[in-house]
Parts: sequence; structure tokens; C-alpha cells
Amino acid sequence: MFKKGWKINSIIKGSCPKCQKESMYKNSNPYIISETLKMNEKCSHCSTQYKIEPSFFYGAMYVSYPVGIAFAAVAFVISYLLIGTSLNVAFIIIVVTMLILLPIILRLSRNIWINLFMSYDKKLADK
Repeated sequence: MFKKGWKINSIIKGSCPKCQKESMYKNSNPYIISETLKMNEKCSHCSTQYKIEPSFFYGAMYVSYPVGIAFAAVAFVISYLLIGTSLNVAFIIIVVTMLILLPIILRLSRNIWINLFMSYDKKLADK
């Protein structure tokens, strides 16, 4: 869907930001809660270390807030403005949406965070 080399490709797929060849996560299913945030130490293709420093992914918490707000806003627009539910029902829909999408928001935030610090390298991808 997205061309290799674009950051959005790595962000959506959760692939290595340098070569975009393999997933950063040990399990591709984010809904296995015990493994949602378990990541490989490094890329098996290009040997990129995913943890740049200890506690590197704490910064992803700052990214998760606007990502969560974006999902909540979409849930509000769909439920309240398009479907026409009451504000109380729209609030419940937002809460349920956030709970259901929490594993995806967590991973998406990590993917965005690491892609802020690393860029695609065509030489590594062609190895």
C-alpha cells in the first residue's frame, strides 16, 4: 500500500525503520496482551538496534496522547455527528473505542517515536 522507504510504511507495519524488511515486534498480533510491547533486540536483516538507549521508548508516551486523542475524535465524529447519538452514548463509545484500540495505539506510538530518530537506508535494505 505504501512504498518502501516512506516512514509511513514503517509506522503502519511496525517494521524496522532502517530497512523495513522485518517486524520490530516478536508477535505480529498486538492483541496478545502479554506480548503487545515485546520487541526484538535488533533487526535480523540489517542489525539495527531498536533500543537506542535505556528507557528510549518512554518518549512514546508523549506520542500516545495525541494518537489516542485522534482515535477518540474519530469515534466522537462518527458516533455523535454522523450517527446522531446523545453525548452520553458518544462518551461511552469513545471509552470503548479507546479500550479496544489500546494495543494498537501503544504500538503505533512506539513506531512513530522510533521513526522520529531513524530513517530508511536504501543500502541496508538492498543487502
